[in-house]
Amino acid sequence: MSLLRILLLGVILLGFGVPARAHQVNLSTARVALTADRTVTVEVALKGSDADRLVGTKISDATEDAVDPAGVDAAATSILAYIEAHLAVTGADGAACVAGTAAILADGDGVIYRNNFSCANVAGDIVYRSTVLTEKDPTARQVVLVAQGKSEAQALLDSGNTTVTLSAPAPPLWSTMQRYLLTGIEHIFLGYDHIAFLIAVVLWARRLIPVIKIVTAFTIAHSITLSLAALDFVVIPSRIVEPAIAASIVFVAVENFFSRDIDGRWRVTFLFGLIHGFGFAGALREIGLPANAIVPALAAFNIGVEIGQVAIVAIVLPVLGLLDRLIATDRAKPVRATGLVYAVSAAISLLGGYWLFSRVFEA
Repeated sequence: MSLLRILLLGVILLGFGVPARAHQVNLSTARVALTADRTVTVEVALKGSDADRLVGTKISDATEDAVDPAGVDAAATSILAYIEAHLAVTGADGAACVAGTAAILADGDGVIYRNNFSCANVAGDIVYRSTVLTEKDPTARQVVLVAQGKSEAQALLDSGNTTVTLSAPAPPLWSTMQRYLLTGIEHIFLGYDHIAFLIAVVLWARRLIPVIKIVTAFTIAHSITLSLAALDFVVIPSRIVEPAIAASIVFVAVENFFSRDIDGRWRVTFLFGLIHGFGFAGALREIGLPANAIVPALAAFNIGVEIGQVAIVAIVLPVLGLLDRLIATDRAKPVRATGLVYAVSAAISLLGGYWLFSRVFEA
């Protein structure tokens, strides 16, 4: 291994040992349980910083990434008023179930809302409705774990999908797979660090076979760690994974200045693919896997990531080829312009460096 690779890999290993705060997640979670006597127990967890943003309170301490229990007690009335205005348990006809006495509790870096609803007075299906957080930010999500008897299922609410019918059967398998497939595609296109990595590794590529080897190596590697982490066999904290992903971007971008060996690049891509897989797993863990369809949902999410990855490469390569022809002196025999690769690699390395230091050193 060259001296450059040794030095850059050293940067990655150093990043592993330095504390870092994970990126913010615009997500709430809920557990909704329906009992045989038609009582519905609801528990909603909300990050403290999101509660401050929604209600105007100041319960969250960013330096400690925790909430102040005394502050939560003082702000409980305001938080409760917000949640009760954006959460309801009703019959299918809209008739409200009878609410019990709600509680707001401090919980680490967030707050928990708890309440019981008696639905003996409503007939037919029972509907849980929530626009907590999603009414403020259309990109927010709420993951809902639905427990009915001995079975559990999961649902994902957003600004366009705000209800869960509790007494309805579990959604069809294809519906679940379709949702996780789209989530995988969405994640890769919104994961700018993953996009930067993919662009950097193919900048010198002018033939299809090396690109296929690179994409295949990346796919196999991150599929392994994504599956292991999503199934909780191997879990690495995001404070390690996120800086390591940024460091991998810096590595491949800087390597473009010293090596044009695109044929052998699948090896380093495989290595870093293992790290990126843990990043994909972190995103999947935020959503959760449905208890009744763990393997199909995991497979669908992974396929979605691959679709997005292939789409990105399919866009980048023709653009590079077009630039080759535009820049080349002899358009009949275009070559990859060194200045183009160096300029893009420099921009990506700077971006990766920014991500690396912000993820390592931000409190």
